[in-house]
Amino acid sequence: MNIEVFHFGPLRAACMVLWAKGPDCFVVDACFYAPGEKESLYGFLKEKGLKPAAILLTHTHFDHIHGVEECSRDFGGLTVYYSEADRGILADREKNCRFLGLRVPGVDFPVHYVQDGEQISIPGLTLEVLATPGHTPGCVCYLDREGKILISGDTLFAGTIGRTDLGGGDYDLLMDSIQRKILPLDGDIEVYPGHGPSTSIGVERRSNPFLQPFNSPDGDDEAFL
Repeated sequence: MNIEVFHFGPLRAACMVLWAKGPDCFVVDACFYAPGEKESLYGFLKEKGLKPAAILLTHTHFDHIHGVEECSRDFGGLTVYYSEADRGILADREKNCRFLGLRVPGVDFPVHYVQDGEQISIPGLTLEVLATPGHTPGCVCYLDREGKILISGDTLFAGTIGRTDLGGGDYDLLMDSIQRKILPLDGDIEVYPGHGPSTSIGVERRSNPFLQPFNSPDGDDEAFL
C-alpha cells in the first residue's frame, strides 16, 4: 500500500490518501479546512493520477470531517464510510464548532455504515475494519494486513491514547479496544494516527506510558515482532 499523509485544519488532523495500483484510492478523514488545504490534497491526487473511490472516516468528530461533504461532491458523490454508532457525534458537530468559533461542516453525502470485520477493497488493496470504540462510540481503525499498516484514527497515537473526556468518550471501553483489537497485532505493523507522527505496534507496546500494564517485560521484545 502507498500512503500520503496531510495534516489539516486548526487541530492538525490527519487526512490520508491510500492506494496500491491506482488510479483508485481511498481518502481517509477528508478534513481540509484552511485556505489552500483542499488544493494541496487535490493537487496531489492529480499529480499521481489518482481518483478517490470512497471516503473512509475513523470517527465523526468535526476536525476529521470538515472537507468530507465538499470532497464527496467534487468527485461525483463519493460514498462516505463510517460507523452508525457515531451518528450522535455527527449530530453534535454544530455545538462543538460554535464553541470553538469554527465553521460547521456539512453532512450531505451518501453513507455506508461499516461493520467490525468488514473488508473494503480497491484494486490491489483490501482494508479490514476494526471497531475500536472509546474515543467515540463508533471509532474504527482500518488495517491493511498484507501491507502491515494500521490507520488508527484517534484511538492510539505515538506515545499516548485518544482522549475520552468528550461527549461519547469512555476510557474503559477505549482501553478494552486497544488491548483486544490493536495490541495483539504484529509488532512491525506501522501505525498512522489521526494526529501527530506515525509509530508501530511494537514501539507502543514497549514504551507507551498509557499502556504500561501491557508493556513488554525487559528483554522480551521478541514476543512483539
